[in-house]
Amino acid sequence: MVLLDNIWLILFVIWGLPLTIYRSRFRKIVYQTDSWTINIKPYFGKELKALFGNMYPDKANYLNLRNFYRFYLIIYLLLFSAYLTFNKDNHMNEIKTGSTIPAFTLPDQNGNPFDITSLIGKKNMVIYFYPKDDSPGCTAQACSFRDQFEVFSEADAVIIGISGQSVKSHKEFAEKHRLTFTLLSDEGNHVRKQFGVPTNLLGLLPGRVTYVADKSGKVIYTFNSQLQAEKHVEEALRILKGLK
Repeated sequence: MVLLDNIWLILFVIWGLPLTIYRSRFRKIVYQTDSWTINIKPYFGKELKALFGNMYPDKANYLNLRNFYRFYLIIYLLLFSAYLTFNKDNHMNEIKTGSTIPAFTLPDQNGNPFDITSLIGKKNMVIYFYPKDDSPGCTAQACSFRDQFEVFSEADAVIIGISGQSVKSHKEFAEKHRLTFTLLSDEGNHVRKQFGVPTNLLGLLPGRVTYVADKSGKVIYTFNSQLQAEKHVEEALRILKGLK
């Protein structure tokens, strides 16, 4: 599953390594230098002219590197286009404002099955997906939700955190930080995919997204930010206060 979840990053790295090597050698020929620093200098005009033209027709080394560079660059651009298309298709099915929360059941930190439909018609919902138990950002976010637990209760809202770690991991995370709300174990990231939660860094890092839903199960707000972990709490409260 880890390989599949990070397939685009793996493809980009595998194909990017030879592309980087050929580009480095090509630039040294074009700019007539043996220094590695040419790879980080912002010179592109002559490189592009040499890549798509025939600057040194009598130099076999130049011609061979140019052709290899062209080939790897074209494939890399095709991979990038496929990645954009794939992500676009995935985002077409993602849960957005106005969508209805999909039905799902996951084990909570105590190992008990938690059915999200049991809250429909009874409670507002704050469902937040986070990358990993006990990481700095996720800990700050969870503790912020914990500290505002009573405020959320006054807004008749239930807080639900979801990530791909095990029940055991969630149990330890909740006990360590005295979390007072539900954590659900989504091993395999099936519910994350059901929501269409976007990833970061070409699939390497699970996204951090919060969904606020009213008692009917309709999503009234989403907030997506990997770095502003605690702002998820502020935004959720702001929206819930507006329901009163």
